[in-house]
Amino acid sequence: MNLQKFSPWNWFKSESADAPTGTVEPRRGELTPLTSMHQELDRWMDGMMRQFGMPSLESRFGDMPALLRPSLDIAEHDDRYEISVEVPGVEEKDVKLSLDDRRLVIEGEKRQESTTREERYQRVERSYGSFRRVLDLPGDARVEEITASFAKGVLRISVPRSPEAKASRREIPIQG
Repeated sequence: MNLQKFSPWNWFKSESADAPTGTVEPRRGELTPLTSMHQELDRWMDGMMRQFGMPSLESRFGDMPALLRPSLDIAEHDDRYEISVEVPGVEEKDVKLSLDDRRLVIEGEKRQESTTREERYQRVERSYGSFRRVLDLPGDARVEEITASFAKGVLRISVPRSPEAKASRREIPIQG
């Protein structure tokens, strides 16, 4: 089921437009049965990873794995939108928030701790690298008044809404 049709505004249209399709077409000279087996194995692995709550291999944006894409929540209020972005292990100085026309761009980098002694890892589960999220702002967003704060690994962004948006809303009574 496509849940996007229930959403009144597609905040992620620019982000998903940049995403690769994920399908690999066989080039001339390649063995198509081998390519088809490879694609089927990828689909099976994605299904297994989703069952255990892990991000799928398909959910890659450019070279950034889904593990590095910070999760975010968007709440709508009458007078503002509240956006919370989880960036655990990232310092405030490593996060950049910018506005590109009507697109809110959240960029940053999770840096790996450096150690002086040689360590032998048994297992590495933490991810390091750059991340980028792009949010398309709705038409009623007052971009010149956006504010942001950062505390305990959470970036909070407040996007005020124009009063005209609130005034244009009204309830329609349902008659029985």
